[in-house]
Amino acid sequence: MMTLSEMAVDVLTCADGREKAACSLAHGKAWFDMRKAGDLPDIGTASPPDFPARPDKPELLSPRDVPRRRPGTDAGRIALLHAVAHIELNAVDLHWDIIARFADVKMPGGYYDDWVKAAMEESNHFNMVSDCLERLGSHYGALPAHAGMWRAAEDTAEDFMGRLAVVPMVLEARGLDVTPGMIEIFRKAKDDESVAALEVIYAEEVGHVAYGSKWFHFLCGRHELDPKEQFHSLVRKYFHGLLRPPFNEEKRAEAGLPPDFYWPLTEDLPQD
Repeated sequence: MMTLSEMAVDVLTCADGREKAACSLAHGKAWFDMRKAGDLPDIGTASPPDFPARPDKPELLSPRDVPRRRPGTDAGRIALLHAVAHIELNAVDLHWDIIARFADVKMPGGYYDDWVKAAMEESNHFNMVSDCLERLGSHYGALPAHAGMWRAAEDTAEDFMGRLAVVPMVLEARGLDVTPGMIEIFRKAKDDESVAALEVIYAEEVGHVAYGSKWFHFLCGRHELDPKEQFHSLVRKYFHGLLRPPFNEEKRAEAGLPPDFYWPLTEDLPQD
């Protein structure tokens, strides 16, 4: 029987997007089957790769080199869905990586439940958006993609609290800000299937941000740290640039992110 960390590395070392999603869902089901039986399976230890396996396509480009397309066109909407699929595939890996990379830190069983569940949901998101792309005559890998998606993972590879602060509480929280606008683009185009997929993603991403906030606060309590001060310090250390409004304050609050966590990060620190 594989440990949870070994399951995580199995997902991370699978290159094909659809196969990665299937592997993620299978391991997630195995985990929750054991949990329902009343067990806490062995977390174990395993060495995650520095960079997860990826298919030959899409070509990964610097953010400034990724072509920009108008969202009001068919090509623009396909490009937008392709970007979302790329984000979701990276999210699958990010959620499994946080399990394996920090397995040496003793955490409650609910911590693993949350991130396995999040990884399964991201796997379903990738499949749903890939289905939308294929319905529109495209597929994941047909266009270039953002090469910087894994940077936050690399930067926080040795900092558990930094990972929680930057990935769910900054990057995934940004998804709560921008997804309503994307939904409106596809609603105007009368693309009901894409609207439905994005609405599922929007609803479930609130939970992923909430998991980050919950376990960040848990670790702050364990180490007697002020959560707000620690969050500001870590985001300034690991996030490249300022946070940019507008913010979806309602959904952020629902996910456990009050405004005094993120508004101060929209401004440069005063210089001495």
